[in-house]
Amino acid sequence: MTVGQVDLSQAETVAHLLARAEELRRAGDYRAGCETAQRAADLAASIGDRHGQAEALRSLANQLLRIGRQEEAVTACRQAVAELETLNDGAGLCQVLTLQAMPLRDLGMHEEALDVLARARDIAQGLGNRDLLYWVHNRTGVVHGSMGDHELSNTYLSQALTMSADMDDEARFCILNNIGDNAVYEVPRLRQLGSADRAEQMLANALGWVAEALRLARAANNPFRESLSLDNYGMLLALAGDLDGAAGHIEQSRLIAVDAGYWSLESSALQHQAQVRLLRGEHAAAVDGLRLALDRARRAGEKPMAMEILRELSDAHERVGDFQEALRCYRGFHDLERELHNQVAAARARMAAHHFELDNARLETENARLEAELHRAYNAELTAASAVWQRQATEDALTGLPNRRSIDERLPVLAAGSAPLYVGLADVDLFKQVNDRYGHPVGDEVLRRLAGIFLAGVRDTDLVARLGGEEFLIALSGSTLEDARAACDLLRARVAAHPWEQIAEGLRVTISFGVAEIASPAAVDSALETADQRLYAAKRAGRNRVHAS
Repeated sequence: MTVGQVDLSQAETVAHLLARAEELRRAGDYRAGCETAQRAADLAASIGDRHGQAEALRSLANQLLRIGRQEEAVTACRQAVAELETLNDGAGLCQVLTLQAMPLRDLGMHEEALDVLARARDIAQGLGNRDLLYWVHNRTGVVHGSMGDHELSNTYLSQALTMSADMDDEARFCILNNIGDNAVYEVPRLRQLGSADRAEQMLANALGWVAEALRLARAANNPFRESLSLDNYGMLLALAGDLDGAAGHIEQSRLIAVDAGYWSLESSALQHQAQVRLLRGEHAAAVDGLRLALDRARRAGEKPMAMEILRELSDAHERVGDFQEALRCYRGFHDLERELHNQVAAARARMAAHHFELDNARLETENARLEAELHRAYNAELTAASAVWQRQATEDALTGLPNRRSIDERLPVLAAGSAPLYVGLADVDLFKQVNDRYGHPVGDEVLRRLAGIFLAGVRDTDLVARLGGEEFLIALSGSTLEDARAACDLLRARVAAHPWEQIAEGLRVTISFGVAEIASPAAVDSALETADQRLYAAKRAGRNRVHAS
């Protein structure tokens, strides 16, 4: 017996498989859940059950991302999106887009993750659906946290928390754990800013939230969630000064992860155990733990985590005076950073190729349109690859600022504008002493912080770039020479007032500026030479000052 083109007995089998896949997901058995969800998706596709296929693909993606198969999770989401768009199912489409952001985030494709979340937010707001909007806010906060903006992450997660009171236990666990995880990073930031009261209030709240998340995880008998929340609870206890409690909770997390085969969670627990050992002063044991965590992260394919561990290993070796090993780990960090950039570009290309294969399967009878689409896809990939190459050629790898090549291209264009243009050359005072005393990892962090201070202190129309070494360039348009001098002096003061001791005890950083006018495109070189002369005049005059004449 059939209804439309769907065989009822097979449709019932799809529903049964999907229900079983979700049972396995809730129990944390993601590998078996993936197999069952894939069977449901294949059967639904074979009988033309698009709703069933989309639901099965969503379940599949939700479990693939838990076992590190992120590209496959994105692919499953895209297939589900294609079906739901055909069905005009806005709510289902919003759910899948919100889910798709998670594997995109794990792949380092943060812009793409925020793009799909923006589309999901528009759908949720259009439908007036509070539950859907909760998930959008929750996962938007997670993506911003992964990008290092924990303050903005906390804003989104707090919005989601206020919307979660009447939601099911899974949704409650998710937001409570996520906001607790973000607090692990936000509490130290607030302490470094001198906001001790806010930090301690956030820590107290986070301990309560993660304790409730742990209770929900255990009530659901879900080992993945239990391991995750135990690890976060342990890190919060460490921030509260309870190192014994921290070590105990993190060890429980690690044992659960090992037993269930959650390799990324095991690596995270090992990394956090090492951090606790460092807090105890057990440097040798911490180094051993970080090495083991690095091995697990590499086995799990968790390159961002491996990068973080390599940086921590470099710092740990430096603390015990093993500078050769510290340098080796630091170089490994940068090698892996380049590898990750290449991996993201390759993932984009593979997923783009699969996207067009999907179109080909759905539109195989429209050969003419398909040929045009593939041609556009080819051009788009070439354009994307060209953009990546161009960015790498014109972007400083350490700070993300435009580099010298970009300066050479952009300054003449800016100088050709109708508004006056002034250039400030900034050089870090006594930077060699920073590297010699604190090590190159600290020096690199200083340069990154300086880039952030400069970007935060200028207008969108201005240019901030790194010339090389410890030297930066700031191009200011639409002002007078005195205005440009004052703007550079404000940047100088912000650098001097920055809490550099949060990077290394006793660290102090100042900069000197030389400022000149660029009268025309032809005068760029002479203006830079003038600014350079004034910069060194500022150095000779005692440093930490601005010379514009």
